[in-house]
Amino acid sequence: MSSLSLKDIRKSYGNLEVIKGVDLDVADKEFVVFVGPSGCGKSTLLRMIAGLETISSGSLDIGGARMNDVDPSRRGIAMVFQTYALYPHMTVRENMGFALRFAKVPRDEIARQVNNAARILALEPLLDRLPKQLSGGQRQRVAIGRAIVRNPEVFLFDEPLSNLDAELRVHMRVEIARLHKELQTTIIYVTHDQVEAMTLADKIVVLRDGLIEQVGRPLDLYDDPANQFVAGFIGSPKMNFIPAQVVEKSSTGVTIILKRLGDVRLTLPVSAAEPGQDVVLGVRPEHFGPPGAGGADITVDIDVAEHLGATSYVYARTDGDPLIIEREDSRNESGADTLTISIDPAKAYLFDQNGRRLR
Repeated sequence: MSSLSLKDIRKSYGNLEVIKGVDLDVADKEFVVFVGPSGCGKSTLLRMIAGLETISSGSLDIGGARMNDVDPSRRGIAMVFQTYALYPHMTVRENMGFALRFAKVPRDEIARQVNNAARILALEPLLDRLPKQLSGGQRQRVAIGRAIVRNPEVFLFDEPLSNLDAELRVHMRVEIARLHKELQTTIIYVTHDQVEAMTLADKIVVLRDGLIEQVGRPLDLYDDPANQFVAGFIGSPKMNFIPAQVVEKSSTGVTIILKRLGDVRLTLPVSAAEPGQDVVLGVRPEHFGPPGAGGADITVDIDVAEHLGATSYVYARTDGDPLIIEREDSRNESGADTLTISIDPAKAYLFDQNGRRLR
């Protein structure tokens, strides 16, 4: 079993607390992604699991055994870092087998495990090359192979793709997803890229300022964010946030007014808001519809239109308002200066001034 359990995990450096009480359960064979902005504590939390950072307080269990004070080499984990950290004078074969040689594993067993990892990662033709003869993606696969040969219970990845170009990141995402399917082991993966999180994870952990904001499956977080931070972080392009005010409340919901968008009114099926309350309306780019589709129509001035082939993104604003982004699934090359779009209340979100989701 390679399940993990974190109970009230905290980390302090002197008087500065950077991890502020994390509770999390990771199931056996689950692919969990820690995601959040720079400085949120995701890498620190990963290093605490690995044993590279001490735990100030709380409890860490791996496979049902307490690991707080266990040496990193005895935790049954293998870690892949952002930098490849390959020995430049060693071949791919020697780099992958180094940890096993250091542990005095028999040569035949080292060869078997290295060859198996090379097969999984399609590195067999490269085993006798030096790192300088490899591309960035190939070097990262060698680093992953070095972790595989140790046959760990848990894989830890700390932003492993951030040094690769865009095309290689897409390729390596597919490789890592395939690797998880083949190895059937537990993976904890850290990234600041929410696209990586959405495409790889069985479960996403969204972190901010050392605390967990929300945990859930990728589409659950996308469709049902707990607060404005998660709503804005998950999704690309990000959700639009439009200032509004509640003007009426009834048994069917609340009516808000978008004062900076021509005093447009919109009724939402929300009960936890009161007349006079300042709120924020959230609308994803793909949830704007054509005029007359129901809800409320707004007209905006087009700043820029990006045509990406099958999809176009329209960036617009009205009277200095925050940027509004609309996604269109067909090409709009009319050259118009304005755009009228509809907000569907069934696909809109409402937040209070503190970012709390109103339901």
